Amino acid sequence: MTPEPSDLQAVVQDLHRRNVTWLPAGLGSRLDWGPPVAQPHTVLSCRRLNRILEHNPGDFTISVEAGTPLVEVQQALAHHGQWLPVDWPWGSGPGGEASGSVGGLVARGQAGGYRQRYLGVRDQLIGIHLLRSDGVAARAGGKVVKNVAGYDLMRPLCGSWGSLALITSVTLRTQPIPPHRQGLRLEGASPALGSFCRWLLGSSLSPERLDWQRRGGEASLLVSLASISAQTLQEQIACIEAKAGGEGLGCGCLKPDALAAAECCGQGDPEPDWLLRLGVLPDRLPELLEQRALGGLELVMGAGSGLGYAWGSAAAVPAHRVESLRRHCQAAGGALTLLRQPSGSSLPAWLDAPSRPLIEALKRQFDPKQQLARGRLPGVAPVAG
Repeated sequence: MTPEPSDLQAVVQDLHRRNVTWLPAGLGSRLDWGPPVAQPHTVLSCRRLNRILEHNPGDFTISVEAGTPLVEVQQALAHHGQWLPVDWPWGSGPGGEASGSVGGLVARGQAGGYRQRYLGVRDQLIGIHLLRSDGVAARAGGKVVKNVAGYDLMRPLCGSWGSLALITSVTLRTQPIPPHRQGLRLEGASPALGSFCRWLLGSSLSPERLDWQRRGGEASLLVSLASISAQTLQEQIACIEAKAGGEGLGCGCLKPDALAAAECCGQGDPEPDWLLRLGVLPDRLPELLEQRALGGLELVMGAGSGLGYAWGSAAAVPAHRVESLRRHCQAAGGALTLLRQPSGSSLPAWLDAPSRPLIEALKRQFDPKQQLARGRLPGVAPVAG
């Protein structure tokens, strides 16, 4: 169902009145991620909410409707030398051509390696408009940072997977596009890489991203640096190269094009059988990389956040190995979410969070009839069958 913007509120009110279970959607590019929504249900797309409402370059903010493709927003901002400092969602392709909508990005709330410098998606949000499950319009935040006040509705909605409300528009912070960017690939023994990683995170340097990558069973570190000054950038590179050499690590420079390709690690396989969202305490990442349960999986993890992705084929990765990896993530202070799993596999996409009672109370307040994305409430384990 894809109503016109002028009809959207009336459609939601009608669904509420008829007690219809429905799933909020943007462009529908990643509706199969996470646990399946209870059947039957109606998919309500806001793809016709696709306008850039306002861009204020001086305040570094942009307001867009939720169905606007992320790639179009980035292209519009680039004309003004600005960008949204977020990673392309998994499966977007190197140019972001399949990145989906801005509303979908916010609803999933998953940040990538750029979180190292720019924080997460929810940290970019300064305003949001939504329709509740009964069709009542609401808003939170504002159009500029200084106007943000009151109860912070944005944080529970970011990462709610459509379970609380239909997001209709958002206001986000923008950043200037750095004129100079370069990367480094560090390779060597895991203990030396771990030592280097701790040094860099504790130093005065501020990389855009510092990612652990595991391809073909071998771990490496990807460092992305950006600056307004070419001289400053080269000084940072020289400092890192000197430290890496002292640790006995191999260090290769990556020009902007090669860096962009390295940042899209795994994006060439947009629909792997297994796609996992991993989280552990950052200081437990080297331990994670040594786990036998990672056999057959490729991996990319933010060194500063402990968050990232693993992916692989059903032939190479049996379900029991994913269960073992989940147990390790829990023991390391984190969690594992299944975004995609092979046909026939029935592992729960996520498990109960310690805050489950609070999550369910929030759900009852937003959606008393339990109509939205039934069976897909983050932090509440899906009911089997």
